[in-house]
Amino acid sequence: MLSRGAAASGRALRGAARSGGQPPVRGLRASPRWRSAMPSWVIDRYGRNDVLRFTRDMVFPTIHFPNEVIIKVHAASLNPIDLSMRSGYGATALNMKRDPLKLKSMDTEFPLTLGRDVSGVVMECGLSVSYFKPGDEVWAAIPPWKQGTLSEFVVANGNEVSFKPKRLSHTEAASLPYVGLTAWSAVNQVGGLNQSNCSGKRVLILGASGGVGTFAVQLVKAWGAHVTAVCSHDASTLMKKLGADDVIDYKSGNLEERLKTLPLFDFILDNVGGSTEKWALDLLKKWSGATYVTLVTPFLINMDKLGVADGMLQTGVTVGSKTVKHLFKGVHYRWAFFTPSGPSLDEIAELVDSGKIQPVIDQVFSFSEVPKAFLKMEGGHARGKTVIDVISKK
Repeated sequence: MLSRGAAASGRALRGAARSGGQPPVRGLRASPRWRSAMPSWVIDRYGRNDVLRFTRDMVFPTIHFPNEVIIKVHAASLNPIDLSMRSGYGATALNMKRDPLKLKSMDTEFPLTLGRDVSGVVMECGLSVSYFKPGDEVWAAIPPWKQGTLSEFVVANGNEVSFKPKRLSHTEAASLPYVGLTAWSAVNQVGGLNQSNCSGKRVLILGASGGVGTFAVQLVKAWGAHVTAVCSHDASTLMKKLGADDVIDYKSGNLEERLKTLPLFDFILDNVGGSTEKWALDLLKKWSGATYVTLVTPFLINMDKLGVADGMLQTGVTVGSKTVKHLFKGVHYRWAFFTPSGPSLDEIAELVDSGKIQPVIDQVFSFSEVPKAFLKMEGGHARGKTVIDVISKK
């Protein structure tokens, strides 16, 4: 396992290679003094799509910590969490993360900017940032407790940022960080799969045609797995194009019974949740280290309903009891969450640049069309990501 320092050195060397062999140096620039505000889409309360408001007076981001960078946003994209956050989902936990010691004078998260994905150009670097410099093209996924990317500029921790894949435009690159890191967390960090041990393993992906699903199909296929994708019939062509070996239409007959006719699986990624959890674990190979990982958890809902302490207690009891219950049945039960990580994005970028992972984009909107983009997402059944071209003049 590389230390944080070793990982940073490795990232610095990769950055040097991208900049023509010159070692990266810390670039510190003062914020433009004539810039105190910027264009942004914000919400001032939780609710439906009418809470979205465009402003040219959002506070310009500043570097507060030496490991931060300011990125000029060229493109962003939407994820289901943006719809949920617009409605107030997870507000209790996220507000605790924003201000754990209750030090802020104003007890409000508003005005709040949504959007997690960013592809853009570094404008400023903090004192301890040595592997990026102003002018570098980067991508990142900003954690949900921070101000988002539906703005002209965004501030990020340097450890959350990575060099953008060279073969992608900013619009293409913005479609991948959040879903890529969520899938990476589930498959690699929680599920334990990697390039060395995945070959020949049977992997089932439930909800394969969404953003996380399309990325996960490509990821485990790149690592040599046999992939079974569950989606609707109209996404079957896309699934085959992305490398799925078997595609199952969940609307055609009894899904549980159809999957039971197939050989057992080594790994299941569940993007659907609900009733699938009741029978999906029976599809795993018993006593072989097989693992079920779900991205649909009650963690934030519990904290919203029960408060921080009781919500965390209830969550711990739930995941603990389920883990023990299934362990006695010979399979592993796990929860996974999005985890921001620049080093993981480095690995994803290598897969992208080698042609093993490609972006799947449903539609691109201009910055002035952000409310339309949210409505598009609310309609559901998208085949890929909804992307925002922030620097578009339209």
